[in-house]
Amino acid sequence: MRHFLFLTFVALSGSHLAQAQVTSFNIDSSKFDTSLMATLDSIYNKDQSTRIAYIKAKQRNESTALLDSLNSNMRSIDVQNLQKVNAIIKKHGWLGPQKVGVQASQALFLVIQHADLKTQEYYLPMIRAAEKNGETLSSNLAIFEDRICMRTGKKQIYGSQGFTDKETGNKYIYPVIDVDNLDKRRETMGMPPMQEYSKGWDLEKYKKELPKIEEIVKRENIK
Repeated sequence: MRHFLFLTFVALSGSHLAQAQVTSFNIDSSKFDTSLMATLDSIYNKDQSTRIAYIKAKQRNESTALLDSLNSNMRSIDVQNLQKVNAIIKKHGWLGPQKVGVQASQALFLVIQHADLKTQEYYLPMIRAAEKNGETLSSNLAIFEDRICMRTGKKQIYGSQGFTDKETGNKYIYPVIDVDNLDKRRETMGMPPMQEYSKGWDLEKYKKELPKIEEIVKRENIK
């Protein structure tokens, strides 16, 4: 089965350089490493199933004890998955969808995305190179960079990260740098406008609330 990779070249704001925007892939499944694909598909399923179980339990307002148990299991699976992914990348390098299929390749990204900050910072250059070489989605890189910004106390770039105020239960988009040009930056990474991404998004309202949001982040040490 073949899919197609479209590289859309768009000028970055404030730059004369063009960036290749990776939004899909040209794939020939006959070239897949089926053994690695099966291993990574299994890792992907474990990563997602534990998170789905936790999210559904929260939605059902299950007991704290059950939520803690599900969360502990999720973190344990994360550690196991990361050990496997580290070994795979050390031996084979980054495996794009062209080598193992979309889901299996996405497993690499998700496991690293769910890892500790030190691991994320270690793999950031590799993920940037993968995006540049058309081996991972531009939106993956954007989300990854936002996560690292958030965890290091910096404003995010693409508006992909949100949080819930523990005191009020209100949901917010984590502070964003240069919010007036946010949708332009999102477009360069193949991401939808904020109005499509975040229900009820209002740019002017967000700008007015930003000082309050920054205070909540500081008070609750959100990372």
